[in-house]
Amino acid sequence: MTETGAGESVAGRDPEAVSRFVEGFAAQLVDAGMQRMAARVFAALLASDAGALTSAELGEQLQVSPAAVSGAVRYLSQVHMVSREREPGSRRERYRVHSDQWYEALTNRDAILKRWEQTLRVGVDSLGAETPGGRRISETLAFFEYMQGELTHLMDRWREERARTFGQGS
Repeated sequence: MTETGAGESVAGRDPEAVSRFVEGFAAQLVDAGMQRMAARVFAALLASDAGALTSAELGEQLQVSPAAVSGAVRYLSQVHMVSREREPGSRRERYRVHSDQWYEALTNRDAILKRWEQTLRVGVDSLGAETPGGRRISETLAFFEYMQGELTHLMDRWREERARTFGQGS
């Protein structure tokens, strides 16, 4: 089924090609560590023209149960890769992937890195910086501090590049 986000067919889209893309990209996300169903749901949303689908639409497209979609959306929401929105005048929810989902996902990781850094500092203090374990933890801390600084600069550069390439309102 090729869709617009409301289950309508779109001329020019090959449903088989869309399905191959969704499953192929999902497989790569799984290889990178994402949960299988979450990867499939994310890829389906990313490939949809509207960038938003209901649970029923996702279930139909992916040939899975509503419970499978629900669990995947819960995970994707927690990692800020999709958002939930209510259809106007309906109790049905739509799940949306935003054009800046990678930025949001990395920004969320940025907060995780900060928490890890705090914990690692405690670890260095607890073990002692001169012990073998303390040195390993200290090196891990230095790596995360480095990554933190680089991610900040990288995301600033990405916002500039995105504005140049896709415009401010993308």
